[in-house]
Amino acid sequence: MKKTLSLLATTSLISAGSAAVAVDLEVTHWWTSGGEAAAVAEFARLFNENTEHTWVDGAIAGAGGTARPIMIGRITGGDPMGATQFNHGRQAEELVEAGLMLDLTDLAEEEGWRDIVNPPSLLDSCTLDGRIYCVPINIHSWQWLWLSHQAYEEAGVDVPTNWDEFVAAAPALQEAGKIPLAMGGQPWQQNGAFGVMAIALAGIEAWEAVNVDQNAEVAAGPEFARVFEAAAEARALSARSNVQDWNQATNMLITGQAGGQIMGDWAQGEFQVAGLVAGEDYSCLPGLGVNEIISTGGDAFYFPKVSDPEVEAAQFELASLMLSQEAQVAFNLRKGSLPVRGDVDLEAANDCMKRGLEILASGNILPDANQTLSPDTQGQIEDMMTEFWSDQNYTAEEAQRLYAEIIARAD
Repeated sequence: MKKTLSLLATTSLISAGSAAVAVDLEVTHWWTSGGEAAAVAEFARLFNENTEHTWVDGAIAGAGGTARPIMIGRITGGDPMGATQFNHGRQAEELVEAGLMLDLTDLAEEEGWRDIVNPPSLLDSCTLDGRIYCVPINIHSWQWLWLSHQAYEEAGVDVPTNWDEFVAAAPALQEAGKIPLAMGGQPWQQNGAFGVMAIALAGIEAWEAVNVDQNAEVAAGPEFARVFEAAAEARALSARSNVQDWNQATNMLITGQAGGQIMGDWAQGEFQVAGLVAGEDYSCLPGLGVNEIISTGGDAFYFPKVSDPEVEAAQFELASLMLSQEAQVAFNLRKGSLPVRGDVDLEAANDCMKRGLEILASGNILPDANQTLSPDTQGQIEDMMTEFWSDQNYTAEEAQRLYAEIIARAD
């Protein structure tokens, strides 16, 4: 008999699961980098140690853009996994509407998820027509510029404290043979970096007008003109990156080949695996050091409907475990993300993670674009960004015009 993890509450659903036959529960996700693998291994360890069941890891390489179609295809094709990762927001909306996802509402109400998930918008993203269909497990914010102390030291310049200083230091880095801005070649990375620049440089009101209200006039206006000009500058600073995956770009900072990277806080997992210390070996600038804010995106787990009641019981056990205090701490310390529970002990958090927690506590937060724009709209923007970042002759003015057209027809 495996030991019992102290979960949020003892529920009839969990009790039923404990009495069921042990099952192998396949869990799909796209966490394959060093830091990501270390984090998801914590969930697997706790599930294996504290239930009668076995976590069967179904990692799919290639990040969400590659993994999501595979996951969706399996679910709609009648070959569902036991649990699957998606980002907070609308990525699984059509699957829920089609009745393909397990309803977690009874478990959520019995364990009081509404009282512990912070901010509440994360649970709202799991809710459709008043029913809860997923477990939010972390807060991942895109709003970070990571800086390599080694690169700046070898270039003989101070580590920047904001975006303007970052741009001003770029020539010194280039003279020292460094790449000012590391950038992977995947569309989601380029689109994500653009989103960070939009919040930092256009401002919160303009970002909300475009991403929440779908205001095409603001998208075509002067606030976003500044963002596209900065994106064109960033494109030039990253021209020699020549890497594809985000963690390869992060490794360029770890090894001192590049000065900075605009990337979500999951980059911290890579720094941790490499043994680097926040504040000593690398710095973090929320909101590019211009507009300190946390976007409350992140990851959630959905549980596709299955015909086997024993598998369903195991699904409920995993759903409950993922929101337990122990799992929240173990996973998020490895992942570099913030927990969705505010009642956990994070004394072991590094300086950058604590900085994120302070911003979260201040209430200076925004939803992630995945929570406001449909997957189709996001895909159109990513396609446009791919062309923009790959072609130095693609002007900021032309990109802004096309962007405004996409926002005008956004759903």
